[in-house]
Amino acid sequence: MKPFIGDSNNNNSVRDFQIREELISKLKNRFTTYGYKQIRTSTFEYYDLYSSITGTVNPDDMIKVVDSTGKVLVLRPDVTIPITRMAASNKQSASDKSRYFYVLDVFRQSYEKNTQKESTQAGIEYLGNNSAEIDAEVIMLAIHTLKDIGFSNFKIEIGHAGFFKELITQAALSSSELAHLQTLIQSKNTAEIDPFLAELSIPESLRAAISVIPMMYGDPKLVIEQAKMNCMNENMQSKLQNLIDVFEVLKDYGADDSIVFNLGLINNMNYYSDIIFQGFIEQVGKPVLMGGRYDNLSKQYGTPLPAVGFAFEVDLMLDALLQQGLSTEEDMQVDIIIYYVKQKQRDALETAYILRDRGYQVLTFSTDSHNQNSVSAVWTIRYETNQELLSSATSNQLLSDSHELLRLFPGTKEDL
Repeated sequence: MKPFIGDSNNNNSVRDFQIREELISKLKNRFTTYGYKQIRTSTFEYYDLYSSITGTVNPDDMIKVVDSTGKVLVLRPDVTIPITRMAASNKQSASDKSRYFYVLDVFRQSYEKNTQKESTQAGIEYLGNNSAEIDAEVIMLAIHTLKDIGFSNFKIEIGHAGFFKELITQAALSSSELAHLQTLIQSKNTAEIDPFLAELSIPESLRAAISVIPMMYGDPKLVIEQAKMNCMNENMQSKLQNLIDVFEVLKDYGADDSIVFNLGLINNMNYYSDIIFQGFIEQVGKPVLMGGRYDNLSKQYGTPLPAVGFAFEVDLMLDALLQQGLSTEEDMQVDIIIYYVKQKQRDALETAYILRDRGYQVLTFSTDSHNQNSVSAVWTIRYETNQELLSSATSNQLLSDSHELLRLFPGTKEDL
């Protein structure tokens, strides 16, 4: 959902847009508390930036335009790639730790919804370190953010791109065979996996190890034991140990109740190299969060640089907020509404100015007009002919004058 003013259902659009902005504000605030700084990338990028890099967005999914010089541009289909290119072009070294966050629109062809080509992503990128502690901190940031927003029933699925790649490399599949197998594993289509594997000229032990990959889902401890039995070389054992190390740190964060393992997790962005993860919210069929480690991406720009990150799908999160009733009418309240009779207009408007200057959201209405006000407020102030009244949900207070009123709202809104 991407509400905009001018929609046929204008009242709902404006309300939804305000909820969306509040959601984005919460995302930004939480990213900031973990030390991330906001940046942005260009809306238009040269097509070659993506077409020459392996493991990125499918060129058929990109929205292309031609500039006045005849060069092919694309509307930003991904944010990780231009951020990585920026860091690589600045010759950032692994010793230079950088934490970036962004809230940007990405543009891709959608074959599920032909009219929806734009979505908003809010994400983070940590560049310059590869450790289980950093991977766990990034996943914890995602969990912390989901809790901020009010979601209680969610799960973070964690897999390892390297574990699957090490296993599948031994099968020496063609690109079409690999793509088909990945589709079957991703959809956990066990009915078709075994017949497909039976047609391949690979050892029985390898066939058996691949066939159980979709079943390696659920409680981390159980998945780890399953995976140990399917490690066919030291590299796979190393990848599994990396996954175990990250989970141990997450347990120290107290986040293990939010975690499930999914060694059949395959991300469409093939630049992921190690830990990968996605987040699901109850009643939302698609992941609202996707991320992972992509240590090899920057090498394609000539500067090796470890990196890990994730992105929230803001529009899916907004849908979930509205569907689960986590944003109520109370969230849309203004701070103060001032009603006044004509004789008290000067006092009322001066008070409104001062309160706005202190950071309060204030609406004013003349009781002599016929305007109908449907907005609710935390406080209501009434300037009547012979008295001034301050009201809230729990109390009413008669005031002698505006000075007494303003003494009740000292400093700024943040000080209250």
